[in-house]
Amino acid sequence: MTQEAETLDALGLLCPLPVLKARKRLKAMPAGSLLRVLADDPAAIVDVPHFCSESGHELIGMEEAADHHVYLIRKNGGA
Repeated sequence: MTQEAETLDALGLLCPLPVLKARKRLKAMPAGSLLRVLADDPAAIVDVPHFCSESGHELIGMEEAADHHVYLIRKNGGA
């Protein structure tokens, strides 16, 4: 069974806004939910993994798209 991820479009936003918006969105989601974050800020490559590690969320994956990066985060608290 594949779980559907919500998408947060943080394109065009500069540090620290992509992480702040991800934190706010994750707070409203149930534990175990998936959030896909789209970000083109070069600092997000460092900021998003650091945010996940500090807040206990799981960074499931990170991939490069044409002009941005896509981060897949599972909210802490189990599935």
